[in-house]
Amino acid sequence: MNENKTLPNDASVDDFLASITDDKKRLDTQEIMDMMAEVTGSPPMMWGSSIIGFGAYRYHYRSGRQGEWALVSVSPRARNVTVYIMPGFSDFEHLMNKLGKYKTGRSCLYLNKLEDVDRAVLYELIKESVAYMKTKYDTFEPSLTSD
Repeated sequence: MNENKTLPNDASVDDFLASITDDKKRLDTQEIMDMMAEVTGSPPMMWGSSIIGFGAYRYHYRSGRQGEWALVSVSPRARNVTVYIMPGFSDFEHLMNKLGKYKTGRSCLYLNKLEDVDRAVLYELIKESVAYMKTKYDTFEPSLTSD
């Protein structure tokens, strides 16, 4: 069923965080993880080698493609910290207008540093996106695979 190459695995989230040499990026990632854990009630899991995800959902596209992905996730990338907001941002304009300095991709929120955004608004964005995903998709706790 799952065609994704990036799957949940049993790699250590703590070890991954410890490997982030940029102290600020590591602390920002940890703070975002804390928000995600509180909102989802799920433990953090590594998805692939560099994404920390919380919970999961099953999707089915009209094309026939189907799979599973993290309900919400974060990844400390070379240039920024990427927050994955799976519904995208079009339904969250009321929050995006108050968030602060950021860039977006389809479902990616790129933050240079956490100080650039209003943390309370970011928390609300995570909360509303997770609530939306739970109403639209079958959500669950992912099982471990080796990646």
